[in-house]
Amino acid sequence: MEQSPPSTEIVTLTSHVLQSAQQSPESTGDLTILLTAVQTTCKFIATNVRRAGLLNLIGVAGTANVQGEDQKKLDILSNDIMVNSLRASGKCAVLISEEIDDPIIIDIPYRGKYCVVFDPLDGSSNIDAGVNIGTIFGIYKVLPGSEGAVSDVLRPGKEMVAAGYCMYGSSANLVISTGRGVNGYTLDNGIGEFILTHPNIRIPSRGKIYSFNEGNALYFHEPVTKYLDSIKFPASGKPYSARYIGSMVADVHRTLLYGGIFGYPEDKKSKTGKLRLLYEGFPMAYLIEQAGGVATTGRERILDIVPTGIHQRIPVFLGSKEDVEDVLKFYA
Repeated sequence: MEQSPPSTEIVTLTSHVLQSAQQSPESTGDLTILLTAVQTTCKFIATNVRRAGLLNLIGVAGTANVQGEDQKKLDILSNDIMVNSLRASGKCAVLISEEIDDPIIIDIPYRGKYCVVFDPLDGSSNIDAGVNIGTIFGIYKVLPGSEGAVSDVLRPGKEMVAAGYCMYGSSANLVISTGRGVNGYTLDNGIGEFILTHPNIRIPSRGKIYSFNEGNALYFHEPVTKYLDSIKFPASGKPYSARYIGSMVADVHRTLLYGGIFGYPEDKKSKTGKLRLLYEGFPMAYLIEQAGGVATTGRERILDIVPTGIHQRIPVFLGSKEDVEDVLKFYA
């Protein structure tokens, strides 16, 4: 019996984005160039994450970011790599980083028409423990008539043109949406390219895993407590399994692939929520919705929120459609 030869087709991130751009008549190629700069950044950070212990990049640098959190040495390096790469692309007008208090307005000779909001190294408190960490980003196009200002990013997340994250662990996984679904790519270190490995990701309508920081259960409000009781002690069927890593990228990545729910609600201690809206909440909500899931604060759709500040915090529930709708019933 004759056997057909194994498939040798390799689709790289660059070629895949170019193919998608060709389907859009208004495409100029600028977003492709910008996403190329993002993936280059992720390759650099992935290399340094793997070598962090050897290069003495683990440990506190002795400074704090705008959130008041101690900055790790690798945090600062990752931020510098990302800022420099995005600036060098020539396609950015405004950059917003978790690690920097103020927005970065790109000088006119290098200024483009996109704004990038990003957390260069989410979950960095886990660096020393070898837990998966990652880079999160969202991309806006500047408003008509604007040359690049903070107002270009103080807009609802539904106006973003692209979002994604790169998770660094046993492999580097880059997950991106440009508004036409969600695709996942894995870094092949041998050839130095991100290869399409998870095309057209669709989140299951219901899962069996929940990811909440129950160390804060003492402070949870009643709707959250009642919802968690309902999935841990169901009237029928099996209880949900708890999987909380403490890195938003890792927790959301698992939720995106396998379904279930990720939650970081407001509580009596964090009254406005814990996660940052612009460069954590918006990009992750964008990806979840593009994959068929739901993202809410418990009271409103995350992507409809109009930001009031670049480091604003919000509560978050995101994941499988039916699971998130169950939470909303308790809030209702």
